[in-house]
Amino acid sequence: MRELLQSRAGRGFALAAGLVAVVTAIGLLVLWPDEVDPKLGEVFGGETQVAEVVRTEEFACEGALTDTCQNVTVELQGGEQDGVETTIRDLGAAGGPIPPGLEVGTEVRVSPVAPLPGTNDPTEYTITDFERRSPMLWLAIAFAALVVLFGRLRGTLSLIGLVISLGIVLVFIVPAILDGEDPLWVAIFGALAVMLVTIALAHGINPKSIAAILGTTASLALVALLAKIFTEATNLTGLSSEEAGTLVFNGVVSQPSLEGLLLAGMVIGALGVLDDVTVSQASTVIALRSANPELGFTELYSRAIEVGRDHVSATVNTLVLAYVGAALPVLLVLTSSEVGLIEGINLELVSKEVVAMLVGSIGLIAAVPLTTGLTAALAVRADPRDLAAGAGGSGHAH
Repeated sequence: MRELLQSRAGRGFALAAGLVAVVTAIGLLVLWPDEVDPKLGEVFGGETQVAEVVRTEEFACEGALTDTCQNVTVELQGGEQDGVETTIRDLGAAGGPIPPGLEVGTEVRVSPVAPLPGTNDPTEYTITDFERRSPMLWLAIAFAALVVLFGRLRGTLSLIGLVISLGIVLVFIVPAILDGEDPLWVAIFGALAVMLVTIALAHGINPKSIAAILGTTASLALVALLAKIFTEATNLTGLSSEEAGTLVFNGVVSQPSLEGLLLAGMVIGALGVLDDVTVSQASTVIALRSANPELGFTELYSRAIEVGRDHVSATVNTLVLAYVGAALPVLLVLTSSEVGLIEGINLELVSKEVVAMLVGSIGLIAAVPLTTGLTAALAVRADPRDLAAGAGGSGHAH
């Protein structure tokens, strides 16, 4: 690193990466949200508690949408009513209080039903959802354990970076958008903050990290620009989803801000694959230079770009399949209807995913030559021994 900073070009790259960090910090300070009051209230239900199903009983009934009704007895867990059993009755009506698939031992979440005014009826409950947090917690523990066992120190630092990244999303990006800030700028500065933290933690501060930071920043700017241009060119409004309607109807965001939310989603969605590609390309160049210090810029670039082509082909496929997987229910609806492929693509519900996929893929492709060139320019000016010492956390490669 010292040898790198002794060269004029090396100092320029390091200063550019430092400038990215400073501008990001200023952007976070300017856009940092005030305390945001929840505007949706109890749209998704009020306070609930865990209960366990202890008995189920089906019986014939009349006057309902089906001929079979059921009673489900649950035992409340936690709170003042811990251990109390209560029976919930379902008359078979569509959208009734009992979800399908309940068995004895299933954990659910229940909510008290307000009694009628002027009555002293005992508290009744309705089932609001299944309790899912425990299995998700065990899955998260298994994921973290595997990352630490396989990645060791680097894996642990990556997990810390992941926690900080989620913190930036929950503490800065979401509240800032709710506070009325421009969603696109919030997403850009939030994504840059995530990128700086994750790269620095997982790979340290070295030529590889500096090149990856600059390559990711340039590619992210390209993604934001293309997203802005083609969101306007395709007249995407952001009103195609039920969630968007809920936000506008309840005054959480204004209708013009929905376009900004679309752009923000494209920027944040592209960040993950950009980080992967830029770090991997930087690692490839560093490894080639460390193995053969005689390689010059042109040879380094041409050899690393061959690896980059393979990486892009695999990652673009991953990106496309990720968007297709997210849109699978929509594809099923279109396939089951009489809407043709060409007509279906024109629907905003589909076209917004197509635009996001293509914009992200273009940014991904551009990241390869950008990062490869930057890293090669840095590597030929650095001591190969310093490069070898900093290559211990080499990025992933397909």
